[in-house]
Amino acid sequence: MADGARLTAVETVHEEGSFLFTASNSFDMEEEIIVVPCEDEVAADGGAAADEGGVAAWLNRCTHEAQRFDTGRGVPMRDGEIICPKHGSMFDACSGDCDNGEAAGTTLPDVDVAVEDGDVYLVDGDYTFEHEGKIDDGDDGPSSTSHVGF
Repeated sequence: MADGARLTAVETVHEEGSFLFTASNSFDMEEEIIVVPCEDEVAADGGAAADEGGVAAWLNRCTHEAQRFDTGRGVPMRDGEIICPKHGSMFDACSGDCDNGEAAGTTLPDVDVAVEDGDVYLVDGDYTFEHEGKIDDGDDGPSSTSHVGF
């Protein structure tokens, strides 16, 4: 069995489009993390963000202005890319790389997860699972200035 907290089922991530949870980082600060479907077997940079289970995990914020991708309504995605709801930058769901918009040339910070028997586990030693869902801070996210329509 994977060492780490069980998050959800891979099937749920693929059916719902994403999974959002809150974890404490190594500085005891809460961070939101998203788990998204990933069709590649490994991240493009060879990292552990994606695995054979078809999911990848990232911090829930754009590298441009730290805007949340998922504000509690799911991660906006199109054709295997995570879309920043504020400016429309698009990040590859498997590698975390962005090649367009305000965040071009950046990569999302990854969080290590593992898949075992169809379940997703948090295995990143820098994070401790707190709860499913977002940090309750009253912030529902940005108003959109994106050119991308949903």
